[in-house]
Amino acid sequence: MANLLSKRAAENRGHIQHVTPANAGWRYVGFDVHRLQPGQELSLPADDLERCLVLVSGLATVVTTVDTFSRIGQRMSPFERIPAWSVYVPHHSAAQVTAETELELAVCSAPGFGVLPPRLITPDQVGVEQRGKGRNRRLVHNILPDDRPADSLLVVEVYTDEGDTSSYPSHKHDTPIEGKETYLEETYYHRFDPPQGFALQRVYTDDRSLDECMPVYDQDVVKVPRGYHPVATIAGYDNYYLNVMAGPVRQWKFTWEQDHAWVNSEDYPRKR
Repeated sequence: MANLLSKRAAENRGHIQHVTPANAGWRYVGFDVHRLQPGQELSLPADDLERCLVLVSGLATVVTTVDTFSRIGQRMSPFERIPAWSVYVPHHSAAQVTAETELELAVCSAPGFGVLPPRLITPDQVGVEQRGKGRNRRLVHNILPDDRPADSLLVVEVYTDEGDTSSYPSHKHDTPIEGKETYLEETYYHRFDPPQGFALQRVYTDDRSLDECMPVYDQDVVKVPRGYHPVATIAGYDNYYLNVMAGPVRQWKFTWEQDHAWVNSEDYPRKR
């Protein structure tokens, strides 16, 4: 059985998620979540990683080598469904985060190699779109898409209502095919409203050499090294997830699973 599910730390405070290329068995994506109390600080080193600091909830001051972003943030819960405030921190640039309120901070990381400066990503710079139809609808916040500057990282928030599916029809991005598909590792950081909820996420390949279905609870992370990876919510519980992707080519190109691609067509929704 593959080790694709990272459970939150039992105490539900402090450093509650820590995914690295080493413990995930891949090369590119790192992902951490810190829950800080007002006044607590987090220092991030100047190393070979670029980072996107996403304020999942709460307010913070972020100091980089060239800028101070004072008391940024707006939402106190991701389920306010307004875009997050974020800070892009390039490689070889340290950063210090001070929590101004209770803070849930996601630190998304991947290899850095360019000459980009640190920058603030405000809510009005986040692309907002509705995808899907019928029982396959979701709200998407494109924090760091492939048409915005970064070296490796792609970062997006997704909201799925109770009883709906997302990351569906099933798609994959694990085989480099010029102009058609890119290799991208991916993490899903899940939140639920109310928080006792859960969803089901399946990760599987065409030949079923990988085929795992996981019950995912609040603040769990699912790792997607390859294969298709749809999410199904449960009645009564809205789902939020923060996606981080990275690979050798910073483009999001994917392939639909042929059996289910019809869900994108005009034939859906239809009575069966």
